[in-house]
Amino acid sequence: MQPARPRILIVEDEEALSVAVYDRLIAEGYQAEQATDGQTGFQLALTRRFDAVILDVMLPGKSGFDVCRDLRQNSVPTPVLMLTARGQLVDKVLGLKLGADDYLTKPFEMMELLARLEALLRRAHQSEPKGTTYRFGEGEVDFYRTEVKRGGAPVELSVKEFQLLQHFIEHRGVVLSRDELLDRVWGYDATPVTRTVDVHVSWLRQKLEADPAHPQFILTAHRRGYKFAG
Repeated sequence: MQPARPRILIVEDEEALSVAVYDRLIAEGYQAEQATDGQTGFQLALTRRFDAVILDVMLPGKSGFDVCRDLRQNSVPTPVLMLTARGQLVDKVLGLKLGADDYLTKPFEMMELLARLEALLRRAHQSEPKGTTYRFGEGEVDFYRTEVKRGGAPVELSVKEFQLLQHFIEHRGVVLSRDELLDRVWGYDATPVTRTVDVHVSWLRQKLEADPAHPQFILTAHRRGYKFAG
């Protein structure tokens, strides 16, 4: 199975720059989406799964500072690379204090943008909870040994069930659509008629939730997908 291509959100109101960044990311093998104002960018980053956000500071409606701050207040951990035309130290310090992971001043070379983006993705990957133990309620997941327990007793999960659970935990608090989960966990990008995700979620709830009919951890986001609340 080929690894999923990193998905990047570009929030930039300067059309020429946004298109140039989008085209280069696609050419480099990324998936990319665009937003031209802060509020739209915020909603996309809040409700969809991205591996990184390229976020302009000066945006109509809602500034990049406000977007970054609100994402962090909503526990969205997606790495943020902020762009600014001003280059003042106070802007850089403010952005980093609000939760940005890196900063790039316009104008910039596309190679530098790509290098910084790759560095962000590497750091994010290294900080994922693989190789650690994660606990939620009576559940305990050992990512290194790929073992799951509930109330101290082993829980048998299939490979896909474990991968789905791991993906939920790694993106806890983020609403993940069925299409995104199929792309990330099963490795194909489509709009299937099958209820593959729903079935696997049901199995996980049966094995991990105290009351599967009223789950506490693997929650349904009506018409949007699922969210892990552990």
